[in-house]
Amino acid sequence: MDQIFAPWRIDWVERDDDDGDGGDDGCPFCALPKADDDRESRVVARTDHSFVLLNNYPYNPGHAMVIPYRHTGSWGDLTDAELLDHAKLKARTLDALDAALDPDAANAGENLGGGPSGGSIDDHLHTHVVPRWGGDTNFMPVIGDTKVIVEALDDTYDRLREAFAEQSGADVDGENDAVFVEFDSPTEYDDDRSD
Repeated sequence: MDQIFAPWRIDWVERDDDDGDGGDDGCPFCALPKADDDRESRVVARTDHSFVLLNNYPYNPGHAMVIPYRHTGSWGDLTDAELLDHAKLKARTLDALDAALDPDAANAGENLGGGPSGGSIDDHLHTHVVPRWGGDTNFMPVIGDTKVIVEALDDTYDRLREAFAEQSGADVDGENDAVFVEFDSPTEYDDDRSD
């Protein structure tokens, strides 16, 4: 039997399903940005319409998700302003990951539709952004069916938060607050997609 020591996961194992980890029908992506402590929730950056959350079960160090605040599983439900905001925040996330972790490349994508797509949360859109390095897939996951994460999530959070804070238009309040990112120019889109 393979054993991996991961003491930070005890919070997930011992969680109470009714302790605020759920929002719309128990959605963590609705609840986490509403929590009092962004650092504890792993919300690293925010905009008016979206936020960046570190993945608790990363494929690689720095595995983040860009998530709209609106609870929906359909891109067509988002306004033009929400769509543009999400895209701009994804670009800023890639920049922050480059500055903080200096990866060789990145993967970005979605698991849409649940079950067959591999996504565990299918009713709240989110884009995975995963830094990649040459050789980050080696014998451990291929032969040993084990993935080694080489940095603690708290350390990754600090590095990524600092990188967001150094970007133009960034505003940081308290030490446990996410960085608020304001884009250089406002969107020219309406918030109405009814036409």
